[in-house]
Amino acid sequence: MREVSLLRLYLLRAMYLLVVVGLGAFAVPSILRHAGQRELAQGIVDAMLLAFWLLCMLGLRYPLRMLPVLLWELVWKVLWLGMVAWPAWRAGTMDADTAENAFNCSLVVILPFVLPWGYLVRYYLRAPGDPWRAQKAASAGAPERKVAEA
Repeated sequence: MREVSLLRLYLLRAMYLLVVVGLGAFAVPSILRHAGQRELAQGIVDAMLLAFWLLCMLGLRYPLRMLPVLLWELVWKVLWLGMVAWPAWRAGTMDADTAENAFNCSLVVILPFVLPWGYLVRYYLRAPGDPWRAQKAASAGAPERKVAEA
């Protein structure tokens, strides 16, 4: 029995594909064509977009293993909308660039319908965390968990 349905895996792949095609058509060519030095903030944005694009390509093959990439996308966009776009809109100070970015970020509303929330809760919230140090002896009755030491 699968933990995540085949339909959900296809939806995740469609989300990764949307990012790969969207960024691949609009952002990646200009990032790769850029010659010379970049302004600090623009360089950070370009590097993060390119990394996100590459990781989403990997998500096409491994949709569940790359879920943290989609979670990161959801969280940063919701935070940006709440911390930057919403206050600017309420104050009537939203400029054209902020409005364009707000529209682009608002497309994140698709993501909560695609994410396998049951899987995320089981493996990211309820599952035991990785150990912080090597365990010397197993607890009474508990199976021993070995941690490789470097």
